[in-house]
Amino acid sequence: MSYSIIGRCHFYSFHTIQTNRRTARWRSPRAAVIPSFHLPMRSYEVKNRTFAEDIKALRLVTAIKTPYLPDGRFDLEAYDALVNLQIENGAEGVIVGGTTGEGQLMSWDEHIMLIGHTVNCFGGSIKVIGNTGSNSTREAIHATEQGFAVGMHAALHINPYYGKTSIEGMISHFDSVLPMGPTIIYNVPSRTGQDIPPRVIQTLAKSPNLAGVKECVGNDRVEQYTSNGIVVWSGNDDECHDSRWDHGAVGVISVTSNLVPGLMRELMFGGKNPALNSKLMPLVEWLFHEPNPIAVNTALAQLGVVRSVFRLPYVPLTKAKREEFVKIVEEIGRENFIGERDVQVLDDNDFVLVGRY
Repeated sequence: MSYSIIGRCHFYSFHTIQTNRRTARWRSPRAAVIPSFHLPMRSYEVKNRTFAEDIKALRLVTAIKTPYLPDGRFDLEAYDALVNLQIENGAEGVIVGGTTGEGQLMSWDEHIMLIGHTVNCFGGSIKVIGNTGSNSTREAIHATEQGFAVGMHAALHINPYYGKTSIEGMISHFDSVLPMGPTIIYNVPSRTGQDIPPRVIQTLAKSPNLAGVKECVGNDRVEQYTSNGIVVWSGNDDECHDSRWDHGAVGVISVTSNLVPGLMRELMFGGKNPALNSKLMPLVEWLFHEPNPIAVNTALAQLGVVRSVFRLPYVPLTKAKREEFVKIVEEIGRENFIGERDVQVLDDNDFVLVGRY
């Protein structure tokens, strides 16, 4: 059969099409997917080669915040300080450019640059997991190739959102990126509008590159996977203690650990600790009163560890909620939070909102 290949699209000659109309039998869309044997970057060819087993052992992974300068560009000095604090307080991995890191507000150039920067500065001390997922398979493939090329240890992949797809399309989407290296699948229906059902994960689990699932549906789903040998990280900070100690999750991919990494490490490493879990609940509830990352951005500015700059459409929490955060810090203990400055309320005019960056 004669055809020419341009990128990843296959164009058949008119003669071939006419012949196939007479002789070809219909094949299901899944069966017709062409394996990506031509991918130019495979996990055994790139630096920082990591295996899925190395990722499966991680118990505390922080979805790291991306701080900004007043003009909206990355504040890499503040970012480096944040990552260093995670390492010093026992986090084992960081998600770069995830929801908390506002990958959704980055260009792909910014995204890959930040992954590469994190690898180059911290890749020997912490696992760097790049969020290279997309609702476009083409973009997910390209970004994941680039992420592994600059040295990330694993990729985080969400299912196609907004436009959504069929179950078969979802499997094909993930199958297109799994060959490149260790991969965590991220299931958060509240953001994507579509659950990743267990039969998708069970199918993908045949790949040696599936490290596990970041699961936000709840602990019944967590246990459904862990009882069948599939690694799970809780994606819900309010459930992560019970996920870890009662339902078999290996750990958590956490927002809260941006602020109190030491306490979150204790929660994941120190055995069942309902007292500590209860102590952290007011903070966790405050963090998710508005959609993430609004509150964590506000909190880090109040703690004085990042500039009070927001890329729109995110805006800081109200002054009443900022005052509430000061009380939460006092109750938990300022020494348990990152940074050295006293926590401040901040006025509305202390914040910079950037629409073009």
